[in-house]
This record gives sequence, C-alpha cells and structure tokens, in this order.
Amino acid sequence: MPDTLHGASRPQSPVEVFWAFTSLAMQGFGGVIAVAQRELVDRRQWLSNRDFVELLSSAQVLPGPNVCNLSLMIGDRFFGWRGALAALGGMVTLPLTVMLTLAWLLGEASQLPHAQGLIKGALTGIAAVAAGQIVGTVLKLSSSLKEHELGWPVCLLLCTMAFGMMAWLHWPLLWVLMGLGGLTCLWTYLVLKRQATAGHRA
Repeated sequence: MPDTLHGASRPQSPVEVFWAFTSLAMQGFGGVIAVAQRELVDRRQWLSNRDFVELLSSAQVLPGPNVCNLSLMIGDRFFGWRGALAALGGMVTLPLTVMLTLAWLLGEASQLPHAQGLIKGALTGIAAVAAGQIVGTVLKLSSSLKEHELGWPVCLLLCTMAFGMMAWLHWPLLWVLMGLGGLTCLWTYLVLKRQATAGHRA
C-alpha cells in the first residue's frame, strides 16, 4: 500500500506500531488524543500536523471511540490490515488489563470510609487535567488550519460556528457533523476542483 502520509519517518514493522500505541495509550491519563499528537507527530514524526488533523477529523465522523478509529486508520496507512490490528491491539490490550485491575481495587477501596474522599478528589483532579490537555491540543493543532484550502479566516469562522452549535445551542454532535461538516466537505471539494481545473488550463 503506498504511503500517503508526510511524516519525516515511518515505523519499520507492525510490532513497532503495536508498542508505539501501547506507549501512548499508557500515557493517556485524562485523554489519549493529546498524547497521540505528541508521540506520533512531535516525537516519532510519523505524521505531519496536517495528517494528524485530517485523520482525527475522519475518526470523529465515524461511529465508535475516536482514538480507536484513529489508531486503525494510522496502522492501516502503514501496514494495511496488519498495521490496523497492531495499532488497535496496542491501544487496548495493556490499558484494558490495567483498568480491570484498577476497577477491582477501587471497588475494594470504596468499602473503606476514609478512602472515599481520596478517590473522589483524585477523579476530580484528573478531570481538570483532561480539560487542560484537550484545550492545549486544540490550540496546538489549529496552526495546521493555516494551510487549509478554505483559508484561515474561513476555518476560524467554521470552528466558532461548530462551538456555538454545541456549547450554546446544544445541538447533537451528529447534527453538527452531518450539517456543518457536510457543507464544509462540499465547499472544500468545489474549491479543490476549481484549483485543479485552473492548474490544467495553466
């Protein structure tokens, strides 16, 4: 399968993909997306920022957990179905084992009166960190929108509209994706088609 990604490097085998996704999954306390961007774009350089944003956008449209969809697509781009299974396996195998163990331990600890306050405080702190990670990742990835075919001002307007639809109007995510997202896809397609036509004429 041809490599259509634009990172400076690439994994050498599905095994490397498995351990890379295991590593980022085990760092993802409060959210994996921020860690995935740092690991795959900044540290390993398997993807460019734009690649990551485009794959993440596709992962959000598809049903299921975003990060699992993302891992499947990235693994598939490098090694086909073997890479997809390796990436998804790395994403879920060790974290699932750890979470089942922690769930059992928390269940036992919750029976102790003095432990309930500690558990509640820990979960509240993790929620605050997760929110900060998400905001930081969004701001970092927004720089890739400068290269978008619709232009930076239009992308900023679309981001604001999407935020308003969900935060203020409380529209369901599916409506926003299918409505505003569908119109944006059509608009971008027309822009790309016009650019291709102009290029052929030149």
